[in-house]
Amino acid sequence: MRIKTKLNLGVGLLFLMIIILSLVSAYSVFLIKADTENILKENYNTLEYSRNMILSLDGIKTTPDNNISVFKEFLKKQMQNVTEPGEKEATANLEKSFALLENNSADENLKAQIRQNIFSIMKLNLDAIKQKSDIAKKTAETANFSIAIVGTLCFLIAFNLLVNLPNNIANPIKELTQSIKEIANKNYSERVHFTNHNEYADLANSFNTMAQKLQEYNNSNLYKLFFEKKRLETLINNMHDPIIGLDNEGIILFANDEALKIIGLKLEDVIAKSASALALSNDLIHSLMLKDDADAPKKKPLKIYANGKESYFEKEILNITIIPTGEEKEINIGDVIILRNITLFKELDFAKTNFIATVSHELKTPIASIKLSLQLLENTKTGDMNEDQKQLVESIKDDSQRLLKITGELLNLSQLETGNIQLNIEKSNPYDIVNYAVEAVKVQADQKQIKLIIDTDENLQDVKADSEKTGWVLINYLSNAIRYSSEKSTIIIQLKNENNQIVFQVIDTGKGIDTRYQDKVFDKYFQVPGSQKSGTGLGLAISKEFIEAQNGSVGVESNLGLGSTFWFSLKI
Repeated sequence: MRIKTKLNLGVGLLFLMIIILSLVSAYSVFLIKADTENILKENYNTLEYSRNMILSLDGIKTTPDNNISVFKEFLKKQMQNVTEPGEKEATANLEKSFALLENNSADENLKAQIRQNIFSIMKLNLDAIKQKSDIAKKTAETANFSIAIVGTLCFLIAFNLLVNLPNNIANPIKELTQSIKEIANKNYSERVHFTNHNEYADLANSFNTMAQKLQEYNNSNLYKLFFEKKRLETLINNMHDPIIGLDNEGIILFANDEALKIIGLKLEDVIAKSASALALSNDLIHSLMLKDDADAPKKKPLKIYANGKESYFEKEILNITIIPTGEEKEINIGDVIILRNITLFKELDFAKTNFIATVSHELKTPIASIKLSLQLLENTKTGDMNEDQKQLVESIKDDSQRLLKITGELLNLSQLETGNIQLNIEKSNPYDIVNYAVEAVKVQADQKQIKLIIDTDENLQDVKADSEKTGWVLINYLSNAIRYSSEKSTIIIQLKNENNQIVFQVIDTGKGIDTRYQDKVFDKYFQVPGSQKSGTGLGLAISKEFIEAQNGSVGVESNLGLGSTFWFSLKI
C-alpha cells in the first residue's frame, strides 16, 4: 500500500472517529438537557404553583378578596400544567374545594381540604421528579459509556499512527540517506531495495538509476577529463604568479586568485567575458592584452601596485596551439598570460645598483689622486727615476687607467638601471661618429700594428642619436676587436644604409665566438669561456642599453676561428 493511501486511511479513520465522538457527546448532552427541561417544565412549575396557592390560602383570613384572586390565578396555571397520572383528578378536587371556599372564605375545614388536595398534587410531582431524575442519571451513564467507547477507539487509532507512521516514513529515509552518503564517498555500486510498492519504492528506483548512471560516468573518460580539469584549475589557482587564460576569440577562460587580486575584479566579473571589452575600463587588462613587439629592443617589467606595495612583474604570453587528430596543420586555441613576480629580484637589483654606484663613485677620487701622483713622479722636477722605477710607474698607470675605465662603466651601468642617465638625442653625422671613435682607439691599434679600414656608403643621412654615447659604443666595439685580434691584422669599420637605418659594423678577424654564446655576449657580467678576463663583462651590456635607449638595436655575427662582426643600427 502506498504511503499516501496509508496516511489518508489512518488520518481519515481518526477524523471519522472524532466526528462520531463529537456526535455521541452532543446527542448525550441533548438527551440530558431534554430530561432536565422536562423536569423543570412539567414538575418544578407545578410545585411552584402549589407553593403560591398555599401562601394565598394562608392570606385569605386577612385580605380575602386579593388572595382569592391570586389563588384563582395559580389554580388556573396548574390546570394547564397537568402532566402526571392522577394529577388531573387531584386538580379537579382542588377546583371543587376552592369553589366552595369562594362562598365561605372563613370555613377552616374547606381550607384544610384544599391544603390536602395541594399536597396530593405536590406529592405526585415530587415522585415524578425522582423518577425522571433516575431516567436522566441512566441517560448520563449511557452517554458516558458511549463516549468512553468511541474515545478509546480514537486513542487506539491515534496511538497506532503515532507508533507505526513515523517508522514507516523515517526508516526508508534513513536507509536512503545512508545510501546517499555512500554515493558521496564515490561508492557508486550502492543500491537501495524497498519491497513495498509505495512512493519510497519509486524513489529507490530513481535513486538506483542515478547511481547506475554515476557509476557509468565515473568509469567513462568524461569523468577522468573532468577530474583532470579540476586538478589543473586547483594547480593554477595555487600558483603564486598571476595567470589568465584566453580562448582564440579573446574570451577569458580562467584567472587564478593572484590575477584577480592585481586586476581588482571578482571572478564572476571576468570569466566568460571578452578581454577586449574589459580592457576598455581596466587599464591593467589593457596593458596585459598588448602584444609585445618582436622588434622591440627589450621587454620592460610591469610595475603594479599589489599586496600593499609596488610590485614588478614580467609578462609572458604563451600562444597555445594543437594539431587536431587526423590533421597535420596546427590551429590556435588561445593564449595564456603569465605574470612572473620579480619584485624581490628587482629590489635586490636596486640594492646592487646603488651599492655599485656608491662604490664606483667613491673609487674615482682615490684613482684620480693616484693618477695625479703618477704625473708628479714622471715630472723630472721631482727627481729622476731608474728603469725599474719607470716600469713600476707605467704598470701603476695602466692599472689605474683600467680601474678608472671599470668604475666609469659601473657608473654608466648604475645610471642606466636607475634611469638617471640623460641622453641628448639630436641629428648626428654618422661619419663624424666613426672618425671620433677611430681616433680614440688609434694609439691602441698602433701598439698591435692593427690596420683600421673605414668602409662607408656615400651621402648617408644624419641619424637620431646621442653622438657622445654612440661614439662610446663604437669605441667599445673597436677596443674589443683590437683586444681579441692578432697583431698586424685588419679591422674594418663599415657604415651603410639598410631599411631606412644606418648600420655601424666592426668586422675583425679574431678567433670568433661560439654560437652557444652569441646570444649571451650582451648580458651583464658575461664573458666568453676561455677568453682573457681583462674586463668586467659590462661594456657590451652598456652598449646595448645605450643603443636601445635611442630606439636602435644591436647584434653580433660570428664564426669560430673566422672572426666576428659586431653591429648596431640607428634610425635616420
